[in-house]
Amino acid sequence: MRDTFTQRTATEGPSGQMCQAHGDSVNQGRRALLAGAGAAAITLPAMARGWEPAQAYPDPAIQVLDPAFEKYRLFNASIERIATGMVWSEGPVWFGDGRYLLWSDIPNDRMMKWEEETGAVSVFRKPSNFSNGNTRDRQGRLITCEHLTRRVTRTEYDGSITVLMDSYDGKPLNSPNDVVCHSDGSIWFTDPPFGIGGNYEGRKATPELPHTVYRIDAETGKGEAMITDLKGANGLCFSPDESLLYVVEGRATPNRLIHVYDVTEGGKKLSAGKVFLDAQGGTIDGMACDADGNLWLGWGMGEGKDGVMMVSREGKRLGHIHLPERCANLCFGGAQRNRLFMTSSHSVYALYVNTQEAGAGS
Repeated sequence: MRDTFTQRTATEGPSGQMCQAHGDSVNQGRRALLAGAGAAAITLPAMARGWEPAQAYPDPAIQVLDPAFEKYRLFNASIERIATGMVWSEGPVWFGDGRYLLWSDIPNDRMMKWEEETGAVSVFRKPSNFSNGNTRDRQGRLITCEHLTRRVTRTEYDGSITVLMDSYDGKPLNSPNDVVCHSDGSIWFTDPPFGIGGNYEGRKATPELPHTVYRIDAETGKGEAMITDLKGANGLCFSPDESLLYVVEGRATPNRLIHVYDVTEGGKKLSAGKVFLDAQGGTIDGMACDADGNLWLGWGMGEGKDGVMMVSREGKRLGHIHLPERCANLCFGGAQRNRLFMTSSHSVYALYVNTQEAGAGS
């Protein structure tokens, strides 16, 4: 396990010359988004060295709660820690065409990068405007939620930044948190006030809008408030056929909840929601949906709870991936989209599983 990682300075300008390592198969436009630069070693703090992977199979940290989970667990795959030394890891997104993972380290005001081929960890972007959630649109461009600027942005192929939405009804957004894309090109994101509650993950400010789930229309670029009655709208994802939208209510009491909504009118409207899952003493942050419609949930908090909870499309708990740190968010990646990446407090963990992300692509 490395105690150092490589730091690189990100660029937001045209950078085709720095992208040759990604191969001629990556088009010129995308090369700018895949870029990095020169290196300097950083020593990790002592607290980052405590992780020890399982030495035997099956990994005892992967707990079967229901026999249905056996289908998804690989008996000879164990949890790996691929990066550490962050303050609060969030918003992982996989770039299959570049074979790397990006994620946010919110309080450090930076985005990080892990390369699958070499295992190198580097700084992708700093400052990042205290970025949180990330995803890719249908053209492969990076979509990012930013706490500091209270906006959702798109990184273009040449590295320039386009602001997609920073206000609604003439008022600034709170602090965009998590984001997903629909196949119609629309962008959906949650906007709780977590990033403006203090000066740790953004800058303290008074919220002017309710906790909302927004939809940005692909054709008009106009934002529309889709859900306004949740307390602390947080992680969200679509079902494999996009007929359902799941949203975490991160400040529901007494327990955190996941709500589910029918998606209607070709992805433009939602039905009235209903409770899909009651965390019953656990906490839920981000989530990802697999090809069978199961949800993999960032879970905590506290010893014995921290990690990832996997639930069926009926909301039944099937398996628990125990981690030494609370998991905030997760995504699928790797060459076959069967590797689960888990951003967890100071570290990022990975586990091969016997399923793929819903709608797996690049």
